[in-house]
Amino acid sequence: MVGRTKKSTKKFEKNHLKETIDKRKESAKIKQRQQIKAKKQARHATDYTKAPDNDLAEKPQTKGDAAAQALSKMSVDEFFQGGFDLPEKAKGKAKRRDARPQQAIGKRKRDTDGGSVDPKDNNASSGDEAASEMEDNLKAHKEELEALAEKDPEFYKYLKENDAELLDFDENVNLAEVDGLSEEESPKINVMKGKLEDKHDTQEDQSTVTMAMVQRWKTAMLEQHSLRAMRQAVLAFRAAAHINSDDDKEHKYAVSNPEVYHEVLITTLEHLPTVLNHHLPIKESPPGKIRIATDSKKYRTLSPLLKSHTASILRLLSTLSDGPTIKITLSSLTPLLPYLLSFKKLLKVFIKTVVSIWSTPASTDEATLITAFLVLRRLALISDPSIREAVLKQTYQGLVKGARITNVHTLSSINLMKNSCTELWGIDTTTGYTTGFTYIRQLAVHLRGSITRPTKESYKIIYNWQYVHSLDFWSRVLTAHCSPTSNVLLKKPQDSPLHPLIYPLVQITLGALRLIPTPTYFPLRFHLIRSLLRISRTTDTYIPLAPALLEVLDSPELSKPPKPSTLPPLDFRVVLRGPKSYLRTRIYQDGVGHQVQELLAEFFGCWAKSIAFPELIIPPSVMLKRWLKSASSTPQRGDAASKVPANRQGKGNKNAKVNALIALLLQKMSANAEFVEKHRRSVTFGPGDREQVDNFLRDVPLDDTPLGAFVAGLRKQNEERERVLEAGRRTDEEKKQEAREEKDEELRQSLRKIEREDEGEEEVDDEMGMEEDEVEESEEEVEDEVEMEEDGIEVSEDDE
Repeated sequence: MVGRTKKSTKKFEKNHLKETIDKRKESAKIKQRQQIKAKKQARHATDYTKAPDNDLAEKPQTKGDAAAQALSKMSVDEFFQGGFDLPEKAKGKAKRRDARPQQAIGKRKRDTDGGSVDPKDNNASSGDEAASEMEDNLKAHKEELEALAEKDPEFYKYLKENDAELLDFDENVNLAEVDGLSEEESPKINVMKGKLEDKHDTQEDQSTVTMAMVQRWKTAMLEQHSLRAMRQAVLAFRAAAHINSDDDKEHKYAVSNPEVYHEVLITTLEHLPTVLNHHLPIKESPPGKIRIATDSKKYRTLSPLLKSHTASILRLLSTLSDGPTIKITLSSLTPLLPYLLSFKKLLKVFIKTVVSIWSTPASTDEATLITAFLVLRRLALISDPSIREAVLKQTYQGLVKGARITNVHTLSSINLMKNSCTELWGIDTTTGYTTGFTYIRQLAVHLRGSITRPTKESYKIIYNWQYVHSLDFWSRVLTAHCSPTSNVLLKKPQDSPLHPLIYPLVQITLGALRLIPTPTYFPLRFHLIRSLLRISRTTDTYIPLAPALLEVLDSPELSKPPKPSTLPPLDFRVVLRGPKSYLRTRIYQDGVGHQVQELLAEFFGCWAKSIAFPELIIPPSVMLKRWLKSASSTPQRGDAASKVPANRQGKGNKNAKVNALIALLLQKMSANAEFVEKHRRSVTFGPGDREQVDNFLRDVPLDDTPLGAFVAGLRKQNEERERVLEAGRRTDEEKKQEAREEKDEELRQSLRKIEREDEGEEEVDDEMGMEEDEVEESEEEVEDEVEMEEDGIEVSEDDE
């Protein structure tokens, strides 16, 4: 009795069955065309090589001819209903006309070189793109079928009955076909030379690679551009790349000598692109488009070799740890990129591997990081939007992953990663906008979750280095590609496709810096304010940052007297939260006061040439003067009976250094306001003339304004301070390294001493053991003598 059909099966049959079967049949059609094409080419080769001149005469119809005629009379529906098995060709010589009826099943005509002559093709590589898409889809179909067989066996059985074509996956490549191309390239080589090469190949098969073999391959690739030598080198390179792998795969060659290992790597990496470019030249158009004859026979034959070699390089990169070696290996990938554009599945692994090297600042030097970035940039330039989007996504994820640990050792590498990744977003701003919008929205979702669910864990999602570096990175992207100064193609910031991302990014950053308004997280607030200042300075976007900085001044950290401390100065570049030991200390107060003065000067310096500068600084100036009056007042002893804490403790922060910094900033702001007013008196236009308002003081350099010159001086002081801190840090590291080496030497000496003592004890034990053995032997001898004497006495008694 047949079981009842499940509801899910009925629903699938009603909604998705026809679409699924059509998709599978379309994939099967493409595969069938490739099979027919391969058999047709084989028959043509047989005709041209084996058929005699009189073979064109008509012969009796054979079994293969009858099968071919039966195949030609089939309709497309009848053919697919009967499965995809072609009628077997009869043994013997085939005729050229046998292949003609097969064109009835939708086979496109191609010439002998594999080039397409179909007028419907607009692209030379459209067939290869379809084949690559089919390869990506086949695996997904296989996984879907396996899941369906477990979930719904009845429907799986139904599909097998109605669509019996099973997907065939063959990942094993046969690089021996390359030798055939090598023979076609040099047909005039004499027979003796061919016999010698065959002898060499037989000897080299399943043997250990020697230096002579590598030199012979190298010479053949340089002088003759030999594909056979390139194949041998690729096989040896594969064995070298898997030399420390745990898999049980058997390789044709074995590399045991370190010098041979090095020579195999260098020879293959340097000379393989040259041989490929000789046989498959790359044509690059002025806009940067790459064209390769992907429909040619050479490309189809060399594709397995390209995939195998690229996989070996990726395998090698995952095992290397030396910076120069990684750099050389990465550089060898750049010439291969045009040949790999058709292999979408391989490119995903390729991008992931290169990004993993680029996003490891702790264990990679800057030269290697730059080389990895250049490979990614080249791939993004010559690829289509889909691959370009994959590059952008992987690099951003790698940046976030690599920025998790930030300290004085990794900060420069992280900044290099952010600047290089910023350049990738300018290659295609349209694709950059879609990916940027997705990731900025993701940051907004995290922030909203922390605001709606204020827990300790939710705060950790926002207040960490990865989130801060993400916001800083997007500020760099918008600064670089929305500024007419850095992008000469833009007349104004609004012309950039990325300009709409400024508003959401600013809102997210302002929300993040005020999430926890405590003195502990003042360093994080300063980091985010610097990111917003970068956007405001380059895109002419006004962002109200003065209130966020004035809140810091009004906090008890700067308005109350600090505690004395002997702690070293805090490096605000590499901290997000102030340590507990620094809070309410003079060191922390001086550092926070200096940061506030610098950031306020940077903020007002962005608008130092604005015609509205005098009115812009009125509210902040009033608040700064009020704070300065309160903080600079002479501290009193205070009234112990007062109920107001400020009256009990007295007024003022007792920090003349911080107060002097704020007072100097007020002076420069007032001087700049007078400078603007002086030039504003001579204008003849009104506030409604936006063009004239924007052009006000445009020809005046920023450093010529009082506030601009003050900001330039602060920047030089900061650079000098950072240089001194860096020098002190290196000195401390050298001292620590010397102390560590001294401790290691002392430890080694103590270990040697212990070993010598152990050896002395062993010698004493050996001597004692020898003495004990001698005593035992003497005792045994005495016992033997006593026994012999007793026996002698007994014998004498018996005799008596």
